[in-house]
Amino acid sequence: MRIEKVVPVKGVGGYFFDDQSAIKSGLSSDGFIYEGAPKTSGFMTVRMPSESICIALMLDNGDIALGDCCAVQYSGVGGRDRLFLAEAFIPWINEHMRPKLLGFDCSSFKGACEVFDSCTDSDGHPAHAAIRYGVTQALLDAVAKSRGCTMTEVVTHDYGIPLDPKPMKIYAQSGDERYMNVDKMILKQVDVMPHGLINDPFKKVGPGGDIFLEYVRWVRERIVALRQDENYTPELHFDVYGTFGIVFGNDFAKIVDYLGKLAETAAPFQLRVESPIDMGSRDGQVEGLKEICCIVEGKGIPVEIVADEWCNTLEDIEFFASEHAGHMIQIKTPDLGGINNTIEGVMICKRTGLRAFQGGTCAETDISARVCTQVALAVQPYQILAKPGMGVDEGLMVVRNEMERTMKLLQLRMEQG
Repeated sequence: MRIEKVVPVKGVGGYFFDDQSAIKSGLSSDGFIYEGAPKTSGFMTVRMPSESICIALMLDNGDIALGDCCAVQYSGVGGRDRLFLAEAFIPWINEHMRPKLLGFDCSSFKGACEVFDSCTDSDGHPAHAAIRYGVTQALLDAVAKSRGCTMTEVVTHDYGIPLDPKPMKIYAQSGDERYMNVDKMILKQVDVMPHGLINDPFKKVGPGGDIFLEYVRWVRERIVALRQDENYTPELHFDVYGTFGIVFGNDFAKIVDYLGKLAETAAPFQLRVESPIDMGSRDGQVEGLKEICCIVEGKGIPVEIVADEWCNTLEDIEFFASEHAGHMIQIKTPDLGGINNTIEGVMICKRTGLRAFQGGTCAETDISARVCTQVALAVQPYQILAKPGMGVDEGLMVVRNEMERTMKLLQLRMEQG
Protein backbone atom coordinates (compact mmCIF):
# COMPACT_ATOMS: atom_id res chain seq x y z
CA MET A 1 0.00 0.00 0.00
CA ARG A 2 1.41 3.36 -1.03
CA ILE A 3 0.81 7.00 -0.09
CA GLU A 4 -0.97 9.00 -2.79
CA LYS A 5 -1.50 12.33 -1.05
CA VAL A 6 -0.09 14.14 2.00
CA VAL A 7 -2.41 16.69 3.63
CA PRO A 8 -1.05 18.87 6.48
CA VAL A 9 -3.65 21.06 8.22
CA LYS A 10 -3.23 23.59 11.02
CA GLY A 11 -4.82 22.34 14.21
CA VAL A 12 -4.95 23.19 17.90
CA GLY A 13 -3.47 21.43 20.89
CA GLY A 14 -5.17 20.33 24.07
CA TYR A 15 -3.83 23.12 26.28
CA PHE A 16 -1.30 25.99 26.05
CA PHE A 17 2.37 26.65 25.41
CA ASP A 18 3.85 28.24 28.55
CA ASP A 19 7.18 30.02 28.97
CA GLN A 20 8.58 28.02 31.88
CA SER A 21 11.58 30.30 32.42
CA ALA A 22 9.33 33.33 32.83
CA ILE A 23 6.88 31.54 35.14
CA LYS A 24 9.63 30.20 37.43
CA SER A 25 10.90 33.76 37.90
CA GLY A 26 7.77 34.46 39.95
CA LEU A 27 5.40 36.27 37.61
CA SER A 28 2.03 37.43 38.88
CA SER A 29 -1.13 36.35 37.09
CA ASP A 30 -4.42 37.91 36.12
CA GLY A 31 -6.98 35.12 35.95
CA PHE A 32 -5.64 32.58 33.46
CA ILE A 33 -3.08 35.03 32.02
CA TYR A 34 0.49 35.48 33.24
CA GLU A 35 1.62 39.08 33.49
CA GLY A 36 5.07 40.13 32.34
CA ALA A 37 7.34 39.59 29.37
CA PRO A 38 8.39 36.20 27.99
CA LYS A 39 11.97 35.01 28.43
CA THR A 40 12.15 32.03 26.04
CA SER A 41 12.88 32.56 22.34
CA GLY A 42 9.82 32.41 20.10
CA PHE A 43 7.23 33.21 22.76
CA MET A 44 5.19 36.32 22.02
CA THR A 45 3.45 36.13 25.40
CA VAL A 46 4.15 33.98 28.47
CA ARG A 47 1.08 31.82 27.77
CA MET A 48 0.05 31.01 24.18
CA PRO A 49 -2.60 28.61 22.82
CA SER A 50 -0.89 25.37 21.78
CA GLU A 51 -0.95 24.43 18.11
CA SER A 52 -0.65 21.25 16.09
CA ILE A 53 -0.37 20.14 12.49
CA CYS A 54 -2.80 17.38 11.58
CA ILE A 55 -1.27 14.99 9.04
CA ALA A 56 -3.54 12.96 6.76
CA LEU A 57 -1.98 10.35 4.46
CA MET A 58 -4.32 9.29 1.66
CA LEU A 59 -3.49 5.71 0.64
CA ASP A 60 -3.92 4.09 -2.76
CA ASN A 61 -6.71 1.81 -1.49
CA GLY A 62 -8.82 4.77 -0.33
CA ASP A 63 -7.90 4.55 3.36
CA ILE A 64 -6.75 7.62 5.27
CA ALA A 65 -4.08 7.41 7.98
CA LEU A 66 -3.81 10.12 10.65
CA GLY A 67 -1.15 11.55 12.91
CA ASP A 68 -0.76 14.86 14.75
CA CYS A 69 2.42 16.91 14.98
CA CYS A 70 2.48 18.53 18.42
CA ALA A 71 4.95 19.80 20.98
CA VAL A 72 5.16 20.04 24.75
CA GLN A 73 3.70 22.75 26.98
CA TYR A 74 7.15 23.95 28.07
CA SER A 75 8.86 24.17 24.70
CA GLY A 76 12.28 25.74 24.19
CA VAL A 77 13.71 25.01 27.67
CA GLY A 78 15.48 22.11 29.38
CA GLY A 79 17.15 21.08 26.13
CA ARG A 80 13.84 20.78 24.26
CA ASP A 81 13.13 21.75 20.67
CA ARG A 82 11.95 25.28 19.88
CA LEU A 83 8.38 26.58 19.97
CA PHE A 84 6.17 24.80 17.42
CA LEU A 85 3.80 27.04 15.47
CA ALA A 86 1.83 25.50 12.61
CA GLU A 87 2.13 28.27 10.05
CA ALA A 88 5.91 28.25 10.40
CA PHE A 89 6.24 24.50 9.85
CA ILE A 90 3.58 23.52 7.30
CA PRO A 91 5.80 24.94 4.50
CA TRP A 92 8.70 22.83 5.83
CA ILE A 93 6.55 19.70 5.65
CA ASN A 94 5.41 20.52 2.13
CA GLU A 95 8.95 21.18 0.93
CA HIS A 96 10.98 18.51 2.69
CA MET A 97 8.66 15.77 4.01
CA ARG A 98 5.95 15.48 1.36
CA PRO A 99 8.28 14.47 -1.53
CA LYS A 100 9.65 11.59 0.54
CA LEU A 101 6.18 10.45 1.63
CA LEU A 102 4.51 10.43 -1.80
CA GLY A 103 4.60 6.93 -3.24
CA PHE A 104 6.14 5.47 -0.08
CA ASP A 105 5.36 1.79 0.51
CA CYS A 106 3.67 1.39 3.93
CA SER A 107 4.60 -2.24 4.49
CA SER A 108 7.01 -1.83 7.45
CA PHE A 109 6.61 0.60 10.32
CA LYS A 110 10.12 0.10 11.65
CA GLY A 111 11.55 0.59 8.17
CA ALA A 112 9.47 3.72 7.62
CA CYS A 113 10.76 5.25 10.87
CA GLU A 114 14.34 4.70 9.78
CA VAL A 115 13.58 6.97 6.82
CA PHE A 116 11.36 9.65 8.31
CA ASP A 117 12.65 10.02 11.88
CA SER A 118 15.98 11.12 10.39
CA CYS A 119 14.47 13.49 7.82
CA THR A 120 16.37 16.75 7.25
CA ASP A 121 16.11 19.80 5.02
CA SER A 122 18.46 20.55 2.12
CA ASP A 123 20.99 22.08 4.53
CA GLY A 124 21.00 19.04 6.80
CA HIS A 125 18.91 20.58 9.59
CA PRO A 126 16.73 17.90 11.21
CA ALA A 127 12.96 18.12 11.19
CA HIS A 128 11.43 19.56 14.36
CA ALA A 129 10.69 16.79 16.86
CA ALA A 130 6.95 17.57 16.60
CA ILE A 131 7.00 16.93 12.84
CA ARG A 132 8.74 13.59 13.22
CA TYR A 133 6.31 12.71 16.00
CA GLY A 134 3.20 13.35 13.91
CA VAL A 135 4.44 11.87 10.65
CA THR A 136 5.49 8.60 12.30
CA GLN A 137 2.09 8.39 14.03
CA ALA A 138 0.44 8.60 10.62
CA LEU A 139 2.85 6.01 9.21
CA LEU A 140 2.03 3.63 12.08
CA ASP A 141 -1.66 4.08 11.31
CA ALA A 142 -0.99 3.51 7.61
CA VAL A 143 0.90 0.26 8.23
CA ALA A 144 -1.88 -0.95 10.56
CA LYS A 145 -4.46 -0.23 7.85
CA SER A 146 -2.35 -1.98 5.22
CA ARG A 147 -2.15 -5.10 7.43
CA GLY A 148 -5.73 -4.95 8.65
CA CYS A 149 -4.75 -4.93 12.33
CA THR A 150 -4.29 -2.61 15.31
CA MET A 151 -1.30 -0.34 15.78
CA THR A 152 -0.43 -2.38 18.88
CA GLU A 153 -0.04 -5.49 16.74
CA VAL A 154 2.17 -3.64 14.26
CA VAL A 155 4.54 -2.60 17.06
CA THR A 156 4.75 -6.05 18.63
CA HIS A 157 5.38 -7.64 15.22
CA ASP A 158 7.99 -5.16 13.98
CA TYR A 159 9.88 -5.07 17.29
CA GLY A 160 9.63 -8.75 18.16
CA ILE A 161 7.63 -8.15 21.35
CA PRO A 162 5.22 -10.85 22.60
CA LEU A 163 1.61 -9.68 22.28
CA ASP A 164 0.39 -9.61 25.88
CA PRO A 165 -1.67 -6.45 26.39
CA LYS A 166 -2.47 -5.59 30.00
CA PRO A 167 -4.03 -2.51 31.59
CA MET A 168 -1.49 0.11 32.69
CA LYS A 169 -1.67 2.66 35.47
CA ILE A 170 -2.98 6.00 34.20
CA TYR A 171 -1.57 9.25 35.60
CA ALA A 172 -3.82 12.32 35.50
CA GLN A 173 -2.74 15.96 35.56
CA SER A 174 -4.50 18.58 37.65
CA GLY A 175 -3.20 21.75 36.06
CA ASP A 176 -3.72 24.82 38.23
CA GLU A 177 -7.10 23.47 39.42
CA ARG A 178 -5.12 21.40 41.90
CA TYR A 179 -7.95 21.10 44.40
CA MET A 180 -11.10 20.65 42.33
CA ASN A 181 -9.37 18.23 39.98
CA VAL A 182 -8.15 16.07 42.87
CA ASP A 183 -11.80 15.45 43.74
CA LYS A 184 -12.45 14.37 40.14
CA MET A 185 -9.52 11.97 40.25
CA ILE A 186 -10.67 10.38 43.49
CA LEU A 187 -14.24 9.93 42.23
CA LYS A 188 -12.93 8.30 39.03
CA GLN A 189 -10.35 6.24 40.96
CA VAL A 190 -7.36 7.44 38.96
CA ASP A 191 -4.34 5.18 39.49
CA VAL A 192 -1.69 7.90 39.79
CA MET A 193 -2.37 11.51 40.80
CA PRO A 194 -2.46 14.54 41.05
CA HIS A 195 0.48 16.23 39.19
CA GLY A 196 -0.21 19.59 40.91
CA LEU A 197 1.58 21.87 38.41
CA ILE A 198 4.08 23.00 41.05
CA ASN A 199 5.92 25.37 38.73
CA ASP A 200 6.31 28.45 40.96
CA PRO A 201 8.81 28.17 43.84
CA PHE A 202 7.43 31.19 45.65
CA LYS A 203 3.67 30.66 45.48
CA LYS A 204 3.40 26.87 45.24
CA VAL A 205 6.34 25.57 47.30
CA GLY A 206 7.01 28.47 49.64
CA PRO A 207 9.86 29.30 52.05
CA GLY A 208 11.18 26.05 53.45
CA GLY A 209 8.59 24.18 51.39
CA ASP A 210 5.69 24.83 53.78
CA ILE A 211 3.07 25.59 51.12
CA PHE A 212 3.68 22.41 49.15
CA LEU A 213 3.92 20.27 52.31
CA GLU A 214 0.42 21.42 53.27
CA TYR A 215 -0.84 20.63 49.78
CA VAL A 216 0.49 17.06 50.04
CA ARG A 217 -1.22 16.76 53.43
CA TRP A 218 -4.49 18.01 51.93
CA VAL A 219 -4.32 15.53 49.03
CA ARG A 220 -3.72 12.62 51.40
CA GLU A 221 -6.59 13.64 53.68
CA ARG A 222 -8.89 14.27 50.73
CA ILE A 223 -8.34 10.75 49.38
CA VAL A 224 -9.11 9.22 52.78
CA ALA A 225 -12.23 11.37 53.15
CA LEU A 226 -13.71 10.88 49.67
CA ARG A 227 -12.80 7.37 48.58
CA GLN A 228 -15.69 4.95 48.62
CA ASP A 229 -13.45 1.88 48.61
CA GLU A 230 -10.67 1.54 51.18
CA ASN A 231 -8.77 -0.61 48.70
CA TYR A 232 -8.38 2.44 46.46
CA THR A 233 -4.77 3.48 47.12
CA PRO A 234 -3.54 5.79 44.36
CA GLU A 235 0.13 6.59 43.95
CA LEU A 236 0.94 10.27 44.53
CA HIS A 237 3.05 11.73 41.74
CA PHE A 238 3.90 15.45 41.88
CA ASP A 239 5.71 17.36 39.14
CA VAL A 240 7.68 20.20 40.74
CA TYR A 241 9.67 21.50 37.72
CA GLY A 242 12.96 21.97 39.56
CA THR A 243 11.43 24.29 42.16
CA PHE A 244 12.91 22.42 45.16
CA GLY A 245 16.35 23.32 43.86
CA ILE A 246 15.40 26.99 43.81
CA VAL A 247 13.83 26.95 47.27
CA PHE A 248 16.72 25.06 48.90
CA GLY A 249 19.56 26.54 46.85
CA ASN A 250 20.36 23.13 45.27
CA ASP A 251 21.48 21.88 48.68
CA PHE A 252 20.82 18.17 48.15
CA ALA A 253 20.94 17.28 51.85
CA LYS A 254 18.20 19.82 52.59
CA ILE A 255 16.19 18.64 49.59
CA VAL A 256 16.36 15.03 50.77
CA ASP A 257 15.36 15.98 54.32
CA TYR A 258 12.37 17.76 52.82
CA LEU A 259 11.54 14.71 50.69
CA GLY A 260 11.52 12.71 53.92
CA LYS A 261 8.93 15.07 55.43
CA LEU A 262 6.83 14.81 52.28
CA ALA A 263 6.95 11.00 52.35
CA GLU A 264 5.83 10.93 55.99
CA THR A 265 2.99 13.30 55.15
CA ALA A 266 1.88 11.30 52.10
CA ALA A 267 1.87 7.92 53.90
CA PRO A 268 0.39 5.39 53.46
CA PHE A 269 0.35 6.38 49.79
CA GLN A 270 3.44 5.96 47.63
CA LEU A 271 5.13 9.31 46.95
CA ARG A 272 6.79 10.17 43.65
CA VAL A 273 8.47 13.51 42.88
CA GLU A 274 9.31 14.54 39.33
CA SER A 275 12.22 16.93 38.63
CA PRO A 276 13.02 18.12 42.17
CA ILE A 277 15.95 20.05 40.65
CA ASP A 278 16.90 21.64 37.34
CA MET A 279 20.68 21.94 37.13
CA GLY A 280 20.66 23.75 33.79
CA SER A 281 22.37 21.05 31.71
CA ARG A 282 22.06 17.37 30.94
CA ASP A 283 25.28 16.38 32.72
CA GLY A 284 24.46 18.51 35.73
CA GLN A 285 20.98 17.04 35.94
CA VAL A 286 22.26 13.47 35.79
CA GLU A 287 24.83 14.07 38.51
CA GLY A 288 22.32 15.89 40.69
CA LEU A 289 19.60 13.24 40.43
CA LYS A 290 22.15 10.46 41.01
CA GLU A 291 23.28 12.10 44.24
CA ILE A 292 19.72 12.74 45.44
CA CYS A 293 18.74 9.13 44.72
CA CYS A 294 21.84 7.87 46.52
CA ILE A 295 21.04 9.89 49.66
CA VAL A 296 17.35 8.93 49.53
CA GLU A 297 18.18 5.24 49.22
CA GLY A 298 20.84 5.44 51.94
CA LYS A 299 18.33 6.93 54.35
CA GLY A 300 15.57 4.52 53.33
CA ILE A 301 13.15 7.32 52.46
CA PRO A 302 10.11 5.87 50.62
CA VAL A 303 10.08 8.33 47.72
CA GLU A 304 10.68 7.73 44.03
CA ILE A 305 12.51 10.35 41.96
CA VAL A 306 11.39 10.90 38.37
CA ALA A 307 13.70 12.26 35.67
CA ASP A 308 12.16 14.65 33.13
CA GLU A 309 14.05 17.92 32.59
CA TRP A 310 17.04 17.49 30.24
CA CYS A 311 15.96 13.93 29.42
CA ASN A 312 14.43 14.57 26.01
CA THR A 313 15.98 12.34 23.35
CA LEU A 314 16.61 8.62 23.06
CA GLU A 315 20.28 9.28 23.74
CA ASP A 316 19.34 11.23 26.88
CA ILE A 317 17.20 8.34 28.11
CA GLU A 318 20.11 5.94 27.55
CA PHE A 319 22.38 8.24 29.57
CA PHE A 320 19.99 8.83 32.48
CA ALA A 321 19.09 5.13 32.63
CA SER A 322 22.69 3.88 32.48
CA GLU A 323 23.61 6.27 35.31
CA HIS A 324 20.44 5.41 37.28
CA ALA A 325 19.68 9.11 37.55
CA GLY A 326 16.19 8.57 38.93
CA HIS A 327 13.92 5.68 39.85
CA MET A 328 11.58 6.41 36.96
CA ILE A 329 12.09 8.20 33.65
CA GLN A 330 9.39 10.17 31.93
CA ILE A 331 9.49 9.37 28.23
CA LYS A 332 8.07 12.67 27.02
CA THR A 333 6.74 11.45 23.72
CA PRO A 334 6.73 14.65 21.58
CA ASP A 335 10.29 15.54 22.61
CA LEU A 336 11.65 12.26 21.26
CA GLY A 337 10.53 12.91 17.70
CA GLY A 338 9.46 9.70 15.97
CA ILE A 339 7.04 7.53 17.94
CA ASN A 340 9.55 4.72 17.34
CA ASN A 341 11.80 6.43 19.89
CA THR A 342 9.06 6.16 22.49
CA ILE A 343 9.07 2.40 21.92
CA GLU A 344 12.84 2.25 22.27
CA GLY A 345 12.77 4.51 25.34
CA VAL A 346 10.41 2.22 27.24
CA MET A 347 12.52 -0.78 26.30
CA ILE A 348 15.68 0.94 27.59
CA CYS A 349 14.06 1.66 30.96
CA LYS A 350 12.88 -1.91 31.32
CA ARG A 351 16.32 -3.29 30.41
CA THR A 352 18.04 -1.11 33.02
CA GLY A 353 15.56 -1.81 35.81
CA LEU A 354 13.99 1.66 35.94
CA ARG A 355 10.29 2.30 35.80
CA ALA A 356 9.11 3.70 32.48
CA PHE A 357 6.58 6.50 32.52
CA GLN A 358 5.28 6.92 28.96
CA GLY A 359 4.23 10.51 29.32
CA GLY A 360 3.83 13.41 26.95
CA THR A 361 2.08 16.69 27.48
CA CYS A 362 -1.25 18.38 28.04
CA ALA A 363 -0.63 20.28 24.78
CA GLU A 364 -1.10 17.16 22.61
CA THR A 365 -4.23 16.02 20.75
CA ASP A 366 -6.74 13.18 20.82
CA ILE A 367 -5.01 11.49 17.86
CA SER A 368 -1.53 11.54 19.39
CA ALA A 369 -2.95 10.32 22.71
CA ARG A 370 -4.69 7.37 21.05
CA VAL A 371 -1.60 6.37 19.08
CA CYS A 372 0.52 6.58 22.23
CA THR A 373 -1.94 4.36 24.08
CA GLN A 374 -1.73 1.68 21.40
CA VAL A 375 2.05 1.87 21.49
CA ALA A 376 1.97 1.53 25.29
CA LEU A 377 -0.16 -1.61 25.07
CA ALA A 378 2.63 -3.16 23.02
CA VAL A 379 5.62 -2.13 25.16
CA GLN A 380 3.90 -2.03 28.59
CA PRO A 381 5.43 0.90 30.52
CA TYR A 382 4.71 1.16 34.24
CA GLN A 383 2.34 4.11 33.78
CA ILE A 384 0.96 6.29 31.01
CA LEU A 385 -0.28 9.86 30.93
CA ALA A 386 -3.94 10.84 30.59
CA LYS A 387 -3.73 13.39 27.80
CA PRO A 388 -4.41 15.86 26.29
CA GLY A 389 -5.56 18.80 28.38
CA MET A 390 -5.52 19.68 32.07
CA GLY A 391 -9.17 19.07 32.82
CA VAL A 392 -8.76 15.42 33.92
CA ASP A 393 -12.02 14.17 32.39
CA GLU A 394 -11.21 14.52 28.70
CA GLY A 395 -7.68 13.10 28.74
CA LEU A 396 -8.68 10.26 31.04
CA MET A 397 -11.59 9.41 28.74
CA VAL A 398 -9.45 9.39 25.57
CA VAL A 399 -6.68 7.22 27.02
CA ARG A 400 -8.75 4.85 29.16
CA ASN A 401 -11.29 4.19 26.40
CA GLU A 402 -8.58 3.59 23.80
CA MET A 403 -6.84 1.19 26.18
CA GLU A 404 -9.98 -0.73 27.08
CA ARG A 405 -11.37 -1.05 23.55
CA THR A 406 -8.03 -2.10 22.09
CA MET A 407 -7.46 -4.71 24.80
CA LYS A 408 -10.91 -6.16 24.13
CA LEU A 409 -10.33 -6.29 20.37
CA LEU A 410 -6.95 -7.95 20.86
CA GLN A 411 -8.43 -10.45 23.30
CA LEU A 412 -11.10 -11.45 20.75
CA ARG A 413 -8.51 -11.71 17.99
CA MET A 414 -6.21 -13.87 20.13
CA GLU A 415 -9.12 -16.16 21.11
CA GLN A 416 -9.95 -16.65 17.43
CA GLY A 417 -6.34 -17.59 16.73
